[in-house]
Amino acid sequence: MSNTYVAADRPRFPWITLILGAVLFAILVALGTWQVERLYWKEGLLAEIEARTHAAPVPLAEIEKVWNEGQDVDYRTVKVAGRLLNDKERHFFATYEGYSGFYVYTPLLLDDGRTVFVNRGFVPYDRKEPATRPAGEVEGRVTITGLARNPLDAKPSSLVPDNDLSANIYYWKDLATMASQSGIEKEKLVPFFIDADKTPNPGGAPVGGVTIIDLPNSHLQYAVTWYGLAATLVVILAISLRRRYKLPAENKTAVDAASSSDLTSR
Repeated sequence: MSNTYVAADRPRFPWITLILGAVLFAILVALGTWQVERLYWKEGLLAEIEARTHAAPVPLAEIEKVWNEGQDVDYRTVKVAGRLLNDKERHFFATYEGYSGFYVYTPLLLDDGRTVFVNRGFVPYDRKEPATRPAGEVEGRVTITGLARNPLDAKPSSLVPDNDLSANIYYWKDLATMASQSGIEKEKLVPFFIDADKTPNPGGAPVGGVTIIDLPNSHLQYAVTWYGLAATLVVILAISLRRRYKLPAENKTAVDAASSSDLTSR
């Protein structure tokens, strides 16, 4: 009896697998490229913030001009003078250097009659009430240097609690509500905040300079991951194709060898 290698036993070329693999490869490469683009954007943003925070402070009018032009004012250094309205301060729940407490937002009355909210810094729970830190309730004209900060348009997440107005505790910085609760008219309100710098306050509280600049930059790792997955996909497809065609070839060799042996023995 003779054995023959039937051509029909050869596997069909896996067009569907290759097409799906090509589509997936294109998606993975596109995701990696998008992360590279995000990396360049994030590095540019961080460089811009670094330049802003180390620039010489400018008068409030210059920051307002930038704001009125529709540009971003976040982290721009500013110097402003006026009188602190200590009896109208608002308290924002926060943590600082591992301790829970509040940031003290105090309205600063400007010479032109308008008001800007200044984050004077951090106080622990037991110093929330102004009576516990009388030395820090500065009277008269003061000059404050700090960073302009953008307001929030809305509560950042449904997980964030609603502001407790009765207890004067804010969980998100709602500038409009902070102003209305302080009796400040919208027309007389500067539309952004100022974070005071580390200049010590009398009595040591609030502790200024609490601005946290922490913008995660993991785009390089993400890009490497996506490109790595694309490369892995290529390797897997190559191995799969090699095995797919190697086995039939080995089977044919075995059949031919068996046939030759059979003929020899006859």
